[in-house]
Amino acid sequence: MDGQLIAFTGIAAGLVAMPGADFTVVVRNALVSRQAGAVCALGIAGGLLVHTTLAVAGVATVLVAVPALFRALQLLGGAYVLHLGVRTLWTLRGPTGEPEAAAAAKTRPLRQGFVTNVLNPKASLTFLSLLPQFVPSGHAALPRTLLLALIVCALALAWFQVVALLVDRLGRWLRRPRAARVLQTGTGVALTALGAALLVEPVLTLLA
Repeated sequence: MDGQLIAFTGIAAGLVAMPGADFTVVVRNALVSRQAGAVCALGIAGGLLVHTTLAVAGVATVLVAVPALFRALQLLGGAYVLHLGVRTLWTLRGPTGEPEAAAAAKTRPLRQGFVTNVLNPKASLTFLSLLPQFVPSGHAALPRTLLLALIVCALALAWFQVVALLVDRLGRWLRRPRAARVLQTGTGVALTALGAALLVEPVLTLLA
């Protein structure tokens, strides 16, 4: 058994499972339906595939070489996550929040998952620094890094499908008006805070 491959899988699993915008967006969509959560997970896996492909191709190095491009992507990603958070909180303006059918119609889970993940340039930099560490000397770099990229995408797809399933299984309780409102408020606040946090660094850099 390839020890480096096992080590990489463990590290990648930890990175994928780390709570963040991806996790929150999946939970938000899974509250609408298990299918919406599962489709959102597909979008996130697609975003990760883009990041790992860029890392394999070496394109991610451009983000390091061109700070303005990196900051622009940070601003776009932060603004999108902030937008999702504010919109989630906005649906609570009524007595019981937005009706479930209306929320489902507006969710577009695949796009949300993909855009939330792909607009995070730090993911590309993470994989750019991580993947080469697990290419043994003497091995062809391209096939190996492609394998590592596929492992990351498979882990993300599996993990977020599990998250969507768990949220759906708890759905009867979570979708009760009071519980749904509390959880929707929590996800809205989390997304808003994450979006604001993602915007702080590039904005401060631009103002410096």
